[in-house]
Amino acid sequence: MPIEFTHVPGKTHPADSTVPFFYDFAETATKLSLIEDIGFQKIVVDDPAGLLTNMDIAARALDRTSSLEVVLTHWAGVIEPTVAARQLAALDAKSGGRLSLRMLSEPLSDDDAEARPVGHTLVWQRIDEYLVLLKRLWSNDRPFDHEGAFYSVRGGYVPRKGPQGAGMTIRMGGQSGTALRVAGRHADVFELAPGSRGEIRQLMERVRSAAAEHGRAGKLRFALPVRIRSEDNASCQKAVDIAGPPAQIALSLLPYAALGIQEFMIVGVDRPREIAAAGRETIALLRNSLTCREADVPQPGAFASHVTGEVRAG
Repeated sequence: MPIEFTHVPGKTHPADSTVPFFYDFAETATKLSLIEDIGFQKIVVDDPAGLLTNMDIAARALDRTSSLEVVLTHWAGVIEPTVAARQLAALDAKSGGRLSLRMLSEPLSDDDAEARPVGHTLVWQRIDEYLVLLKRLWSNDRPFDHEGAFYSVRGGYVPRKGPQGAGMTIRMGGQSGTALRVAGRHADVFELAPGSRGEIRQLMERVRSAAAEHGRAGKLRFALPVRIRSEDNASCQKAVDIAGPPAQIALSLLPYAALGIQEFMIVGVDRPREIAAAGRETIALLRNSLTCREADVPQPGAFASHVTGEVRAG
C-alpha cells in the first residue's frame, strides 16, 4: 500500500502565535487548495477552541475540498454519543465519506498513566464505551437501549447514516497498556509516539499484539508524526524532528517506511511556501525513492543502514 501524507496544522497561525491556524478561513481555504493539490491526502483538524469548533472547521474544510480526507480530533465526554453520532454521520454524508475520527484521551493525557492510574483507566474505559456506542448507532437499523458504566441510552438510533456507516476510520494513539488495549479493539490507524526507530518498532509490536486479541492485527495502519524543522518554524506537536534539504529529509524517512509505517503526519509546514516545498520536493522525492525500492522488492529494514540524515525525537 502506498505511503500517505497528512498535513498537521500548527495550533496557531505561523505569522502570529496568538491567532489559531484556522482563524482566517479565507486564507485557510487557499492553503487547503494547495495542500490538496500538492500531494497531501489528509488534514488534521485540532483547534485549541475545542470539539465543537473542530466540528465546525471540519464542515467548512470539507466544503472547500473535493478529495482531501478531514481528520477530526474528537474526545469522549464532551457531548452525548447519540448527539455525536448524528452530527458525525451528517458530516460524513456531507463529505461523501471523507471524514475520519481522531480519538484523544483528553482531558487526561496518556502521559498521566503512572501518576494518575485510576483516572487514566477510567478515561480509556469511557472512550471504549463511547466508540462501541458510536459504531452501534451508525450500524443498527432499529432503536436500542444501553446501560453502561458511563452512558445510558434509551431508544438510540441514527436514521440518516453516513456513507461509511460504522466503517468510518478511527485513529488512536497512546503508550500505556490500557490505551493499547482500547486501540487494539477500535483503531484503524494508530498514531505512533516519537522515539528512536527501536522504540517505534517496539511500540508497533505492542499495538499489533493488542489488536491480535480482537482478530485485527492485519487491519491496522501506522502513522508517524514528523516535524520538518527550519529556523523560522516551531510547533508544540510531539513528533520526530527532521532537518535538512528536501532530499535528505526524504532519505531520513525511508527507514521508518521500512518499519511498516504507511502514513507520515507532517508538522511544521504551515506557510504556503513551506507547504509547496514539502509537496513538490520532500513528498515527491520520498514517493520516487519508495517506488524504486519496491521495484527491487526489499525486505523490511534492508536499506535502513544506508540512510543518513539528522533525525531525533521531539
